[in-house]
Amino acid sequence: MTTLILAAASRTASWTPVAIVTVCALLFTVGSFWWINARQGKLQLYEPHSFAACANQQKTLLRLPLVMYNTGAKPIIVQDLRLRFPDEPGALMPLPWRTSRAKLMPASDDGHLLPSVFSVAGREAEQIFIEFGAPFPGFVPEARDYRIRIEARLGHRKDWTSVLTFTWRAAHMWAPTSYIAYSNSPQDLTREDVEKADAALKILATKVKATERGE
Repeated sequence: MTTLILAAASRTASWTPVAIVTVCALLFTVGSFWWINARQGKLQLYEPHSFAACANQQKTLLRLPLVMYNTGAKPIIVQDLRLRFPDEPGALMPLPWRTSRAKLMPASDDGHLLPSVFSVAGREAEQIFIEFGAPFPGFVPEARDYRIRIEARLGHRKDWTSVLTFTWRAAHMWAPTSYIAYSNSPQDLTREDVEKADAALKILATKVKATERGE
């Protein structure tokens, strides 16, 4: 009897390493399949090097060249976008997604499209020119840096998700009432640019305040 028990134990012990290797191989196969074909990734955005903008008594427009990268295997559905100034008390309402464009430089042939749902395929990148804009009473840009947050409403999430925070260098806006493109690089900004933008934006702020008072 003792001999039989020892023999059975010996057979069990000899099979244990094989079973472990088999289970590990199965787990690796399933995990690899999930990682390659079914993993839900994140939507990554990158700080833009340029922008187009204008501001006047009626509205503020800001156009950004955004690159979106899906880190996972499954497509990510982008339902909506909006832009916030989280550090500005006067900017209480976000700037909504107004249009999509074919290029950064505003022009009559820049591919005006209304906002629409789109997808970013798994492990792929998309470049899209998004124009944010709306009436923005109580907030006129000054010739300084602003922290901007872009939020997205994604198909696999219920709430708005912050997808990018970066510095907007509004001091480049030397002609704020004209809708034109500017660099967003700090290296391209000179003292003369700041002074010119500061003077233009102060004139704009005075006009906006006069409009609000009904003058």
